[in-house]
Amino acid sequence: MDAKAAGNSVHFYATMNVDKASVRRPAVSLQCSPVFRKERKNLQLLVSRNAGQKAGSRIELPAAGVSCSYKKFPGSTLDTESLWSSFDNGLMLKDKSQEIASFLDGRCIYLVGMMGSGKTTVGRILADVLGYCFRDSDKLVEQACGKSVAELFQLYGEGYFREKESEALRTLSLMHRLVVSTGGGAVVRPINWKYMRRGITVYIDVPLEALAKRISAVGTASRPLLHHESGDAYTKALTRLSTLFEERADDYANANARVSLENMAAKMGHRDVSNLTPSIIAIEALEQIEYYLKQKEGTNL
Repeated sequence: MDAKAAGNSVHFYATMNVDKASVRRPAVSLQCSPVFRKERKNLQLLVSRNAGQKAGSRIELPAAGVSCSYKKFPGSTLDTESLWSSFDNGLMLKDKSQEIASFLDGRCIYLVGMMGSGKTTVGRILADVLGYCFRDSDKLVEQACGKSVAELFQLYGEGYFREKESEALRTLSLMHRLVVSTGGGAVVRPINWKYMRRGITVYIDVPLEALAKRISAVGTASRPLLHHESGDAYTKALTRLSTLFEERADDYANANARVSLENMAAKMGHRDVSNLTPSIIAIEALEQIEYYLKQKEGTNL
């Protein structure tokens, strides 16, 4: 399939499989989500076992909105801090999403940032708590063209891929109630900002060293922009990421909100940003969106 044929075969409305009903549905409570239900069930089982209750019996957990401060249950030899922390994070996500939902007014959220910054993982969490649909712009291009991003780069070049990426973002910008994970280089084209500014853009800012570790750990096969460097996987990734960041830094700065993992780690006393969970990052994203909306609307949420 040549480039022209591929272009003629791209029909984003058909390949995205987004129906109006799913896009316009009202926000759902976190308590209705599979993640929240599983978390709550695990906590109930743990409480029952450590409190000496009969197997299968249930115990009432704190109602939504009540902060949980217990670290261990009576007679327990297990430290349940991580489970309680996860439960607290779920409540915080729920509360924060409800606070800003009406101010979002169905506007899409576009996550931008370097490759490997966790846009997809964080985006899915945000979509879940907001009752939005999640979309990955790279995946939409792949579905429309019938080839992977790496194959599109190899066969037709980066310019061709960027055109298809812009087509995907244009289509997404006509919709509502979406959280969109964009490709790392989507920010370099001004036309893409025209589309994304119909919603709210959030920059997930991760230190380059952390990105290089993540990418080198899983390999660079799906990262066509990293194939031209020499050396070990980490050095190759860090060298190329540094060059790409220099080219894109000003573009990332155009985002409405910024989530800095380095700042978050420092405030929480972590030496390594890898200690920050996706849920914590999602909470910070909602906080930064709230701050942006306050500044934009000139009101207190």
